[in-house]
Amino acid sequence: MAKLLLVMGDQLSENLPSLQDAVIGEDIIVMGELSSEATSVRHHKQKIALIFSAMRHFAKACEADGHTVYYQQYDHDNGAKDFAELLTNAAEQSGLSDISMTRASEYRLLTWQDEFAASWNGTVSLYDDIRFLATKDDFATWAAGKKQLRMEFFYREMRRKYNILLEDDKPVGGQWNYDSENRKPPKSGLVIPAKTRFEPDEITAQILEVVEAYFSDHFGTLDAFDMAVTREQALEVLDDFITQRLPDFGSYQDAMIADEPFMYHAHIGAYINIGLLAPIEVITRAEQAYYDGHAPLNAAEGFIRQILGWREYIRGIYWHFMPDYADQNALNATKPLPAFFWDGKTKMRCLSQSIGQTITYAYAHHIQRLMVIGNFSLLAGLSPKEVNEWFLIVYSDAFEWVEMPNVSGMVLFADDGIVASKPYAAGGNYIDKMSNYCKGCHYKVKEKTGETACPFNYLYWDFLLRHEGKLRNNPRLGMIYRTADKMGDEKKAIIRQDAEKFLSSL
Repeated sequence: MAKLLLVMGDQLSENLPSLQDAVIGEDIIVMGELSSEATSVRHHKQKIALIFSAMRHFAKACEADGHTVYYQQYDHDNGAKDFAELLTNAAEQSGLSDISMTRASEYRLLTWQDEFAASWNGTVSLYDDIRFLATKDDFATWAAGKKQLRMEFFYREMRRKYNILLEDDKPVGGQWNYDSENRKPPKSGLVIPAKTRFEPDEITAQILEVVEAYFSDHFGTLDAFDMAVTREQALEVLDDFITQRLPDFGSYQDAMIADEPFMYHAHIGAYINIGLLAPIEVITRAEQAYYDGHAPLNAAEGFIRQILGWREYIRGIYWHFMPDYADQNALNATKPLPAFFWDGKTKMRCLSQSIGQTITYAYAHHIQRLMVIGNFSLLAGLSPKEVNEWFLIVYSDAFEWVEMPNVSGMVLFADDGIVASKPYAAGGNYIDKMSNYCKGCHYKVKEKTGETACPFNYLYWDFLLRHEGKLRNNPRLGMIYRTADKMGDEKKAIIRQDAEKFLSSL
């Protein structure tokens, strides 16, 4: 029986389960550029451009393979606005009523799929997304009965499951984790390889015009758009990372340098998340680079841990705790986002750099997200709802399943310790150590209080004092609170006053 095969914008993979049994000449692949998805939040212009262009290129590749594709280009006035309307139109035009779909990666769309399947006048087949390396049941089985769901132990199980960097079932080099060797600050003389860039082809140029015409008021700019939009281009980015950046990735993955947004990072997260690259192929390439002697173990292991460990773990957390996870706010943070989150205009150089690069590239690496933007959001007590929405809007690799546990769990401690064993709070000294942002900043990182002191310094202690009742008994914060105990009441009062004055000025 001929079927309609729905492909969503983050499912651009030939290995998509619902496409595996596609019959050329009978089944019809259905795809569409939908306003409902482009505006579910006000996504960065480059994120919309990436997905729309990658979709058109994927549809073109499917047609080249002989498939029939029902494709709706963006039509602001007359086109289908959502997946239900798209499928209804495709069914009316083709006369087909049986539909196959791969289960969506986020709760909102999976809920829609279930409701649609129950109401559709025809057969709807839903397939699990096998592109991930741990199923929801795998994670639930691992999590069952555990008081703490720490990524490190999940990661070890995944290493064993896929036999990655193992010898006789033991970790290569004798350690599971080389994170302690992956925290070098930047030094002079580092040579940062140029980012792999692609000139927009005719399809992408058309998409850029569409985005500028209909999403001009969205966050970000299109001026620097140079992303991969096909599998072949994404593989080229991966190749360049393995050969040029991976050897130094391990040592300097946490380092930040002004006007160097990409450093030694792979910047392939968006390509994995929309299906152009498969996680396992990325992992095995890094593993082989180690065995070939091209990359040191701390680099290969550190990178593999991000994909095989952290990415899969975060997805597991999302599905294990949704939908309640979306409402977590353990620290009762309620402040709105400052205006500079939208334009990058702040005297704090680390934030202006990180947010400014986000505006330009729809990208910032994980330490900029966690220890600069995220750290500020935590210390300032910004609303988890608003911070989650901002992160989902601004980054090209952000989808709710990966964004929310990172933000609510790792960044904001809003989930009360499900993901992180302590809040990832830090003063200005950490940023000064791991970057050159503090040089030339309006504020002085060595000053702890006062008009010209780095705001991270007094915000850090104000955060700890403000949440002392909740955090003092955390075993990883004992030493810090013993330091706080040595402060006099006058010093604590100055810290609180400086923090209140700064936050009220935003």
